[in-house]
Amino acid sequence: MQLLGLWSWIEKMQHKFPALESYHVVYDTKLHQADELMKNVMEDEECRKVTDPRYSMCQLSHKGLPSLVYEIEWDVIMVDAPKGYFDEAPGRMSVIYTAGLIGRNRKDGEIDVFVHDVDRKVEDMFSKAFLCESYLREQEGRIRHFTIPSHRNALGKPFCP
Repeated sequence: MQLLGLWSWIEKMQHKFPALESYHVVYDTKLHQADELMKNVMEDEECRKVTDPRYSMCQLSHKGLPSLVYEIEWDVIMVDAPKGYFDEAPGRMSVIYTAGLIGRNRKDGEIDVFVHDVDRKVEDMFSKAFLCESYLREQEGRIRHFTIPSHRNALGKPFCP
């Protein structure tokens, strides 16, 4: 969707659903970078630190979301965007990683993260690596459900137990 078309769509949805909040997000990754990103991130200790995504030194941490996204104690996150089915698409690498950080960064409790299209390589690989196979609760078709506990008060708890 071209930028002008996107803004038009956002305006249409805001008019139709006035209580809906929506934000345009810019992604700095491309799907064709997924393998290289995975390799770099797996070797980077910064990417295994539980920190606020806005201040993370990990290149996968998505810092361009509105502040309230990082500040709200979410109960559920659904990863079904951005587009991730052609090489020049942004892919969902940073979104999956950031959803995991948001969950781990909760004050307490846990968050349920659902990832759609796990039949695709990136969604499969990145969800297992950063939402952690040990946190996988179930998979139904192309949707995978993870429950990520807070790591904030669990010093020394590994990123993926």
